[in-house]
Amino acid sequence: MKYLFIFLKKQSFFFLFIFLELVAIILLINHNSFQGSRIINSTNAITGSFQDAFTSIGDYFFLKEANEQLNAENARLHELLQKSTVFPYSAISQPDTTYAFIPARVISNTTRGRNNFIMINRGRLDGIEKEMGLISPQGIAGIIVEISSHYATAMSLLHKDTKISARLKNNGQMVNVSWDGLSPRTGIVEDIPTHIIPKPGDTVVTSGYSFVFPGDLMIGVIGNKVFTGGNLNRAEIEFSTDFNSLHFVNVTKNNASTELDSLNMQLKDE
Repeated sequence: MKYLFIFLKKQSFFFLFIFLELVAIILLINHNSFQGSRIINSTNAITGSFQDAFTSIGDYFFLKEANEQLNAENARLHELLQKSTVFPYSAISQPDTTYAFIPARVISNTTRGRNNFIMINRGRLDGIEKEMGLISPQGIAGIIVEISSHYATAMSLLHKDTKISARLKNNGQMVNVSWDGLSPRTGIVEDIPTHIIPKPGDTVVTSGYSFVFPGDLMIGVIGNKVFTGGNLNRAEIEFSTDFNSLHFVNVTKNNASTELDSLNMQLKDE
């Protein structure tokens, strides 16, 4: 023990250097989203395989919960199919092929930081690209920001820089949804006109006005806190996705993104 203390004392500056380097890296990741995402992406290929192996073991213990989620999703899809086939010759029965969905498994997920990320076991070789959306069986979960050959990292909805274009389902009012960093179950609905006061339980869905998510995907419901006063109102939202039990997701692929990007570039050039 004596020699151990002597060794630690001699190497104290080295260990202090390593400690300060780790602190600097943690601060860089937490407070600089771009550098943080690049660092995370550079380790995707290395850590992805290890995370994948550990997650496979963990998934065994969550089979019951995963099956319940899949059953609930199947029930919802059967309900939508039932509604769409009531009028088989109407426009409502025509499938929307704008978006495709790529199934994936979550192999790493954080919820306790200010900038949280989700890693999935799908990458560039599976057709994953940056700025694709990530959705859970209950609602939206994040946006892809970095990819490697076999893995991808998404900026979680629980991230200070995430802002989702949304609308209040009962009246169609356009709003924005972000995370306040307080709880992984709640966030904030912003930019609500002063003449509209949402009620607890009102549904909030995606607007469909972005290239990332199709419209009418569930985000959550209005919570008990509504903040009035000032130029715009704000309200608490209870997220539909439970980020603490996120196992299976789908990646949204906009099949028209190349054409839409081309149109946007033409508008900018005019």
